[in-house]
Amino acid sequence: MRFNCKPQDANAPRAPWWLTTLAVGGIFFLHFPIIMVALYAFNTEESAFSFPLQGFTFRWFIAASERSDLLEAVWLSIKIALIATVSALVLGTMAAAALYRRNFFGKEAITLVLILPIALPGIVTGIALLSAFRLADIETGFWTIAIGHATFCVVVIYNNVVARLRRSAYSLIEASMDLGADGWQTFRYVLLPQLATSLLAGAVLAFALSFDEIIVTTFTAGQQQTLPIWLLNQLGRPRDVPVTNVVALGIMLLTTLPILLAWRLTQGTEDTAGASK
Repeated sequence: MRFNCKPQDANAPRAPWWLTTLAVGGIFFLHFPIIMVALYAFNTEESAFSFPLQGFTFRWFIAASERSDLLEAVWLSIKIALIATVSALVLGTMAAAALYRRNFFGKEAITLVLILPIALPGIVTGIALLSAFRLADIETGFWTIAIGHATFCVVVIYNNVVARLRRSAYSLIEASMDLGADGWQTFRYVLLPQLATSLLAGAVLAFALSFDEIIVTTFTAGQQQTLPIWLLNQLGRPRDVPVTNVVALGIMLLTTLPILLAWRLTQGTEDTAGASK
């Protein structure tokens, strides 16, 4: 992966040493817990934390791979993340196509409603969803988790697609229709190629958000146990701490890589209206 960085101006004043030290210290403070989790995933000690590490081993990775309850939680999280992502792709794209160009009464209110699930604290969204499911007499379980995750994943897709549509020339769509293409052909051969990278970036980001979501899931899961809930339950079992560290390291890698990919694909959209929402 290639990262584009603007060249530093040679005449620009250098930051003072104390400001550089504070910046490096702040970054280290933010990432210190992640570093420790990664280190202790390879520690030979079973039930306690001590430093320096007592040894180096891969046996916790083998132990984690043999846990059937862990594998079931991982598979459940993957299925829910896939369903939430596909649902968000359809709904978010349709909402963006309907709202990006036309102005009508209530447009801003609809946009606000779309953004609210991710803007509100997760506990508020979770309580609201649980109340709605109870009013509708719906038992919490697999599908209520997927619906809950789709509510905030739609926002991610919507923002990416709206930003890309605002950058695209509407004259291309008009030219396609003038040349005899119907609506499906215009979408397939003109619009979809322009939206492809924004859809892919939104999809990987939505998958990552759904995969490690825990607050909304706690209210909508019922008896189901996704991977973040499994991880939370394991924290009360001291002898399972090394396996928990291995799983935490795996989640960090699984969610970081899609986010980096989404960031790479959406580079250049910072100047687009709506991209910063």
